[in-house]
Amino acid sequence: MNKGTVLFSDNAFLELNTFLENRKNTISKIFILTDTNTFKFCLPPFLEKMPNLSEYELIEIEPGEENKNIETIIGIWDTLTDLGADRKSLLLNLGGGVLTDMGGFVASTFKRGMDFINIPTTLLSMVDASTGGKTGIDLGMLKNQIGVFSLPEMVLVSSEFLSTLEARQLRSGLAEMLKHGLIADKKHWDNLKNMEDLDITDLDTLIKQSVQVKINVVTQDPTEKGLRKILNFGHTIGHAVETFYMNTDKMLFHGEAIAIGMIAEAHLSTLETGLDLNDAIDIKNTILEYFPKTKIDRKDFDAILDLMKHDKKNISGVVNFSLLDNIGSCKFDCKANTNDIENALEFYMA
Repeated sequence: MNKGTVLFSDNAFLELNTFLENRKNTISKIFILTDTNTFKFCLPPFLEKMPNLSEYELIEIEPGEENKNIETIIGIWDTLTDLGADRKSLLLNLGGGVLTDMGGFVASTFKRGMDFINIPTTLLSMVDASTGGKTGIDLGMLKNQIGVFSLPEMVLVSSEFLSTLEARQLRSGLAEMLKHGLIADKKHWDNLKNMEDLDITDLDTLIKQSVQVKINVVTQDPTEKGLRKILNFGHTIGHAVETFYMNTDKMLFHGEAIAIGMIAEAHLSTLETGLDLNDAIDIKNTILEYFPKTKIDRKDFDAILDLMKHDKKNISGVVNFSLLDNIGSCKFDCKANTNDIENALEFYMA
């Protein structure tokens, strides 16, 4: 099995049990990283499926983007040190995207690297954060500024964990699935547009399709030198909006911010890469069916634009976008002037 392989449903737990049995003489110690939510709701059903996981040390952290920082990382490093972790240890990251980002970063840097496995428990982390090898933390208010590319030994995706989520968290993950359809798979986009006709078994299939889109892209460009940049559609504006509203009474989940970014960047696409305006309107109407509109004050545009200047995808201070030329097709390293970006935000608000 290749490093970074994504496994689904019960087969995933069977593979992990086999992996632990085969490596029992070479893994010095196993650690499970959870947050307070996944400790309560996800750890018990996970352990029930893991007969070969009899001995482990548990590390529990506080949940939320506000804790995705170097202080939390230092705390985890210190705990690993106190509990006797070494380079032959294994870290199991059981949680959402914030936790798998941090856990991967911890494992990749502790004593210059120990193995880790991601077990995503939110829809967002299943279809996006836990796959592809990106790890990292925020630097102050700036998202994902510090990190490394490092593949987990495997990723286990089980939709059973989704029953622990509230509706708003599920919607957050849907944004990345919609993005995958928009950038690379029109049929996937069309299927997601008609989700009211689907049931939970269809969701399993849609998750697999979405993960496959990301795997196909990442396999061709693992360290984001070119094609992988298309996965950033909606994220240049979306991350800036997410950061602007962080720690306010309008704080957004990641997917909610990316939904805003996709609508705005769809409009930018009509100006810069030739997307048909009717397609941009269709994208807006579809996304707004799932994500209630957030009121963005015109007076806040300058601050949001300023945050875009710190986006990690920028080169020499130039803001880079990934934009659609058609539904199911995306270009990267696109530029846009300030006036067009403001018009894109206005398009979202109209």
